[in-house]
Amino acid sequence: MILLSDPRVRSVPVRECGEPLVQVTDVASLRLDDREKDIHGVWGQVRSGVLDRLKLVAAALPAHTALLVIEGRRSRAEQQRRFDTYADKLRQSGVTDPAELRVRTSAFVSPVEVAPHCAGAAVDVTLVGDSGAELDMGGPVNGHRFGAEASCPMDAVGISDNARRARRLLAVAMGDAGFVNYPPEWWHWSYGDRYWALATGAESALYGPV
Repeated sequence: MILLSDPRVRSVPVRECGEPLVQVTDVASLRLDDREKDIHGVWGQVRSGVLDRLKLVAAALPAHTALLVIEGRRSRAEQQRRFDTYADKLRQSGVTDPAELRVRTSAFVSPVEVAPHCAGAAVDVTLVGDSGAELDMGGPVNGHRFGAEASCPMDAVGISDNARRARRLLAVAMGDAGFVNYPPEWWHWSYGDRYWALATGAESALYGPV
């Protein structure tokens, strides 16, 4: 499993394509949750190419199922705050070696310099039914914040058959639209960033931090 702290991710060049940031709410078939709403209102922004692919995902889902976007773009300051917060949590649990601390922190919170969210390239998503209630995905979005790390990986063991099917549905729709999943987090998908480039064999990333 390749983590975002892997030197190979940082070594991928960025050839910024200049696509603008757009709002997820510009597309009627997409829903935006407000649990990660920030004071600057950037959580609902993504690159235009990312939004085009999210439209494809929404169209590919079966009837009575919709895509719920939890978070898109994230500021560098917010990304650093989350990285430091999770590192402190691990430090308090007894992880003191600096190298180990960085690797274990990066398993769930990307270092700022390669963070897909900071490039407007990543989305945290889940699925909802007609009522707006989230489907059983086997664990919460951002489960590592709530002590549910075991349920976070896409291939986590011990989740129900229903949750496994829901994750598969999400994975097929997102993958067919060109997104790549970050395996430690079932909800995190990206397109055009450094991690995407490494995972797909692209020569460079399309998007850098904005």
